[in-house]
This record gives sequence, structure tokens and C-alpha cells, in this order.
Amino acid sequence: MAEEKEVVKEITPQSEDFSRWYIDVVRKADLMDYAPVRGCIVFKPDGYELWERCQQALDRRFKETGHRNAYFPTLIPESFFEKEKEHVEGFNPELPWVTEAGGEKLEERLALRPTSETIIGYMYARWIQSYRDLPILINQWANVFRWEKRTLPFLRTTEFLWQEGHTAHATEEEAREETLRMLEVYRDFVETELAIPVIKGQKTPSEKFAGAVETYSIEAMMKDGKAVQAGTSHYMGTNFARSFDIKFLDRDNQLKYVHTTSWGVSTRLIGCLVMVHGDDRGLALPPKVAPTQVVLIPIGPAKAREEVLARARELYARLREAGIRIRLDDREEYTPGWKFNEYEMRGVPLRLELGPRDLQNHAVVAARRDTGEKLTLSQDGLVEAVQNLLAEIQQNMFKKALQFREEHSYQVETLDEMSRILEEKTGFVLAGWCGDAGCEAKVKETTKATARNIPFDPPARMSRCLVCGQPARHTVWFARAY
Repeated sequence: MAEEKEVVKEITPQSEDFSRWYIDVVRKADLMDYAPVRGCIVFKPDGYELWERCQQALDRRFKETGHRNAYFPTLIPESFFEKEKEHVEGFNPELPWVTEAGGEKLEERLALRPTSETIIGYMYARWIQSYRDLPILINQWANVFRWEKRTLPFLRTTEFLWQEGHTAHATEEEAREETLRMLEVYRDFVETELAIPVIKGQKTPSEKFAGAVETYSIEAMMKDGKAVQAGTSHYMGTNFARSFDIKFLDRDNQLKYVHTTSWGVSTRLIGCLVMVHGDDRGLALPPKVAPTQVVLIPIGPAKAREEVLARARELYARLREAGIRIRLDDREEYTPGWKFNEYEMRGVPLRLELGPRDLQNHAVVAARRDTGEKLTLSQDGLVEAVQNLLAEIQQNMFKKALQFREEHSYQVETLDEMSRILEEKTGFVLAGWCGDAGCEAKVKETTKATARNIPFDPPARMSRCLVCGQPARHTVWFARAY
């Protein structure tokens, strides 16, 4: 046997240093590498395929709701940002600028796209003339740039990948329906495909998107108790329509401004996957998005190798033909034990082992990544058994994540209670808020927690503001966040 590759090194335990654990996992699982430009990463094949799986599942949902894909330029003139004051103030600290091209200084600076409301608003003003042109339902898959001071692979990088939907409507009612429709699309996708439970709700005014009338979000809890904003949907009102003069002639022959929306998710979802499902053994990937759903590993002495391999190839072909993303690892230079550790660390949902005894018993040994449980499966009906196991794993991963969130969610009446919980424990805290920005700022100053959202369906209605004690206008989830 050739010299064996070094066995996977120990990953920093989550309890010791969660951030270090995260970096260890995304590096050792070969999802990414650091690029030469600060804050940028290279998506390696497994990491990029996770994004492709997200793209495919979301794109199908977008098209089912009537949206079509288009593409707009990365470079945006500075004057476009100046047309929407609140928008440019929200993004200005993060904007990288192109000032020279072809050896000459540009007359007008060009921003590398942080988001596309401005350039799309400019184009919509040219495309929309009449109510007959509405609604416009467009999505864009693109890269964007934000000059982050603190970066973390996938979760917060200088350049990242995302989709951004931008729609224009004749009425406020239609635009608001669209905003909430797409939020629900995100919830369904994240919970169904990624097995991550989320909380739907409305952002507070201080946390809403720059230039939006209202922002809605889905919030997910990581295993360190921190929140990640997993997706947002914005009702923009007529703000951008007025800035870019997007008008249409309505049925009553009156010239009116359109109502617009925007909504998006990004490659931070990959970071969410890692932090929600991973453990001290590495990644744990939901079957629906795992690049490899099943790995088949032949085992046994050299004298039985050819017979075992022949049967393994038959089973591999059968499973692959059924649409299961399976890998047959028949490499001789690595031991079965090394392979078990490697694929467990890479988060492959299901491992199949086939040896001489299994040939005699007409069986296969299956090992689940989510529970570690081992089962013996008959080779007859193996396809159906594997499909059922993958479905069970998917459901179980969601249940485990939901249970974790519920066990790390708290309700408080006062700021002191919240401070004590966030110092002694980790998680989300539900509290009342009077609606005053000063009280919200006090929470952040005291606890470093921010208002994640005002949930549509809170587990309880809080009666008093946790800061001032006045009657609560809202019940809010607070948490420290990435």
C-alpha cells in the first residue's frame, strides 16, 4: 500500500473557541481558501457546489412565482448613489471606488456594486411607461462588494455572491404582497432545503435597509447562540421611484410613481449551514444540499478485494441511476478508517460500508452522520432504503436545530435580566419594547445585543418595555449577531 495520507487533525472544540472551530471546519472540509486580497475567499468545488444547490432550489421557486433572471453592470456611477440620500449614507463606508481606467483618471467615480437598487432604478425608469409594463419581476444572480472591517469566510467578506430580486408594481398593496411573498419563499427554502429553523418578522426602524420603508427578515440561531440574518425582503415604497423618476401612466390616465421591492440572500447561508449543523467532528450537511449525499466504501482483505469491488460498483451504479449523489471511494492508498474520518469531517450524510461478510449476508452497513447510528441494510431494495434514510436525516437535522433554538431562547421583563442571561448563557431573548429608539440603543450599549426582528408569531406577548418599563408597543427578539 502507498504511504497513507496524514489522518485528519483534531478540530478545535466548539466549547473551547467557536470562531476557531468554524475556521478549522471550513478549511479542513475544503470549502474555501483565502485569496490574496484582504477579506476575499476562493470557493473550492465543495463550497461552490453548496451555493449551486442553493441557487437551483431558489431559482426554481423564483420562476414558480413569475420572476425572471437578468443581469446588470457591476460598475455604478457615483451620481446614482447621490440621488437617494439615505441609501448612499447607509453604504458609503463600505463602498470601494474605481477612480482610474486605461491609465487616465475618470471624470466620475464608479462604485463596485454593493447592491443594485440604483442602477436598476435607472433602467426601470427607461423601461416603464404604462400600467401595461407592470409588474416587473426581475432577479439577478451576481457578486457584490462591501469593504468590511472585520471579515469571516462566507459570513462576512469583501466580495460575496448573492441573488437580489427587484420588482416594480402599480400599487402599494401589490408591492407589499410581493415583499411578504418573497420572505415566505426564503423561509420555505431555508427550512426545507437547509434544515435551518428561522424566525420571520419585521426589522425595527434602526435595523431596516437603507432607503427602505420597511424591512422584513428571517433570523437563524447558530450553535454559539448568535444570530445570522439569513434573508431579507424590503418594501421600498416610492423612495427609489421618486429618486430615479420611475413613473407610469395608470388606467385612470394619471401619471404615478411605481412601488418597488427588493429582496436577497447570499453565500452567508453556507456559513449558516456550518454553524447550525456542524459539531466537533466537522461538517454535517443536510442531504438536500450536500454535494455528496452517500459515500460507498469497500473494505476487507486484499484477497477479497476484486469480489467486493465488483459488487460495490453494481450498487454504486444502481444508486446513482436513482438520482442519488453518491461517491465510490475505492482508493487503495487510504485505509477504511481514514476514509470514515474524512467523510464524517466533510459532512457526508450517509456512509455505506461493504465487506466480504456483507457479500455473504447480501447486506450493506450504513452509518448516519447526524446520529452516528449504524444499520444493516439489505442489498435488495437498497435504493428505497437509502432514499428513506436521507429523508429521515433531513427531517432529524431540522428537528435538532429547532430543539437547540428552543432550549436557548428566553423571555425577560427587564434589561438586567437580559444582561445576566447573555453573560451566563447564549441565545435569543424575547422582550417588550416601547418603540423608542433610545431604549433600543440602550439594549445594544448594555448587552451588545441588537433587535433581530419583531416576530409575526411570537411565543408570548410582552407587556412592558425592558428598558423604561412603559407599555410595550412591540415584542422583539434580541440577540448578539454576526
